[in-house]
Amino acid sequence: MRIVLVEDNQSLAQGITYRLQDLGHAVDLISDGLAADDFLRGGGGDLVILDINLPRVSGLTLLKQMRARGDGRPVLLLTARAETHDRVEGLDAGADDYLVKPFAMAELEARLRALTRRRAHDHRPTVRLGPLALDLTGRQVTLDATPQDLPRREVAVLESLMLAEGRIVSKADLLDHVYGTGADVEETAIEVHVSRLRKRLKPHGLSIRVRRGMGYAIALATDAAPP
Repeated sequence: MRIVLVEDNQSLAQGITYRLQDLGHAVDLISDGLAADDFLRGGGGDLVILDINLPRVSGLTLLKQMRARGDGRPVLLLTARAETHDRVEGLDAGADDYLVKPFAMAELEARLRALTRRRAHDHRPTVRLGPLALDLTGRQVTLDATPQDLPRREVAVLESLMLAEGRIVSKADLLDHVYGTGADVEETAIEVHVSRLRKRLKPHGLSIRVRRGMGYAIALATDAAPP
């Protein structure tokens, strides 16, 4: 998944980021409430981990604004407030779950897995294109019903292309999806992932087409070129 982490405690934020990346997720780390509001309005990310006490705009205000504009992305609130009324306020504002600091990283991971399972019930669990299938929950790729052992970043590239349903995805968007916004990674990294995926998909009648200066699109080899 691509996870948006909004947390102004730098040491905690880095610890969470490193752990989530180890688990195969891309992380967009934001430390300021106003910047987070701008980012979230752009629609990036599959799930939000949101601290309540943030500079400029509080996490609760951000959450209320998300829900008011119909943003249904799962939100896990982080806070040092342990009182019952604080938890109730967060849940009433639209949070899907609530975690009180300090917490064990294993508990954070378990709560994220639970939110992911709920999200899977609300959205299609699998995307398909001809003989290719991607389980969005387990991140398992199959070709002609045979499981494929793909590196996690290649799975992330494939996920972004398949969810675009034939539309072109820019290299910049692929970089954000795979590595997180602002990651210090060259676009050539995406080219390497795409090249490897092409070799794997070609024998199964699938292609990843490039539009120079625009990006990539996935399609059946017999399909017309993407728009």
